[in-house]
Amino acid sequence: MSFLNDLLGAAQGNQAGGSTLISVAGQLIEKAGGVQGLVAMLQQHGLGDAVQSWVGTGANQAISGDQLGQALQNGGLGPAVQEAAGKLGVDPGQLMGQLSQVLPQAVDHLTPDGQLPAQGQGGFDLGSLASLAGKLFGGGGNA
Repeated sequence: MSFLNDLLGAAQGNQAGGSTLISVAGQLIEKAGGVQGLVAMLQQHGLGDAVQSWVGTGANQAISGDQLGQALQNGGLGPAVQEAAGKLGVDPGQLMGQLSQVLPQAVDHLTPDGQLPAQGQGGFDLGSLASLAGKLFGGGGNA
């Protein structure tokens, strides 16, 4: 967990303020076209069962960082992953390992009723993930 704490600590000192894992997850969701876009992309690239579990109300199925990285790369988000890893000063593979833990929680959090938001509601509020950071990392709520 020290790597995760290091990432969070580095991100909190970053003046851009958008470099926490939650923010990176949010940015990826945004670049994918919202929750619907991300879910569709991951389904198209072999993670359909896992993604459906994240949206649904049951337990979230785990995926590996390699699986997530491959799906995001194939879905056209490779450059966004590279950029985020560069900002955090970590290897993209390390970032994918951490995001494979956070992204299922983020999608789950953004689909509380087990349903994707209506198609017209693609733009989500990145702030809606702020409370998730406190739950995941036990932070003081300043995430």
